[in-house]
Amino acid sequence: MEYTRLGRTGLQVSKICLGCMSYGDPARGNHSWSLPEEQSRPFIRKALELGINFFDTANVYSDGSSEEIVGKALKDFAKRDELVIATKVHGRMRPGPNGAGLSRKAILSEIDNSLRRLGTDYVDLYQIHRFDYETPIEETLEALNDVVRAGKARYIGASSMFAWQFAQMLATSKANGWAPFVSMQNYVNLLYREEEREMLPLCKAEGIGVIPWSPLARGRLTRDWDDKTARAETDEFGKTLYAKTADADKRVVSAVAAVAEKRGIARAQVALAWVLGKPEITAPIIGATKLQHLDDAVAALSVKLSAEEKAELEVPYVAHSVAGFS
Repeated sequence: MEYTRLGRTGLQVSKICLGCMSYGDPARGNHSWSLPEEQSRPFIRKALELGINFFDTANVYSDGSSEEIVGKALKDFAKRDELVIATKVHGRMRPGPNGAGLSRKAILSEIDNSLRRLGTDYVDLYQIHRFDYETPIEETLEALNDVVRAGKARYIGASSMFAWQFAQMLATSKANGWAPFVSMQNYVNLLYREEEREMLPLCKAEGIGVIPWSPLARGRLTRDWDDKTARAETDEFGKTLYAKTADADKRVVSAVAAVAEKRGIARAQVALAWVLGKPEITAPIIGATKLQHLDDAVAALSVKLSAEEKAELEVPYVAHSVAGFS
């Protein structure tokens, strides 16, 4: 395993982060394909054995059960000080007013709920899951600052939004002396490269760590385009990401397959190596529902693509509509 610092912080994280959306009670929330506790634990154990110290979840994943499962497993398998645990806040956790969003009330309530489910006194990285158009950013940022000052989070991060929104939040935090965002969890892969236009250059200029979600495009880069999986069939959000660019996306998938065949390695390794090769990227967040997924992710760290291979992978790409913010 290789380790790197998260942005300009002193925090060292594995260059592969295990995304834990796949682990949760399938009867709770919207992820009917998620793995229940007993099936999830081997993945968390193996990730630790491979040297992964960075684990990302969210309060909204499987209605909180992802945090419960991940927290319990990490407590059983590792020492807390050896771990970097990240979770997120924004999504709806209960019906009615104040059950979602980034108000002061929501943030201060949800951090305590997340800590209880995770079974820990603090999280290393507390992230806003999306931008909240209904709450003044000053209210959100001051509440996050208070979470850090209270010792409930070591650092704060953000997720998918427009670059101008992130720039505004960074400037507001700096002007008020509040805890700054140190990371951006956004959507980056060979099928969606729009973040290269503004967000990635902004993060580079500001020293922000980039920990992209879905670096394998929800598995589409790892298999033939027409192959079906249980997740693909039930993932309504995932369907919206690729509906309008299928023809071009198919050509990218074919290019990944061609490079992988020439190399004699798994397609996942090629697609992840492309993400890891971008200088702005700190650690892609990978999902794993088969143990081989973890092996492929770690193996990708050793794959260095040539300029010719990168060109072969990138040429078929066409501009996409902005996606991933909902």
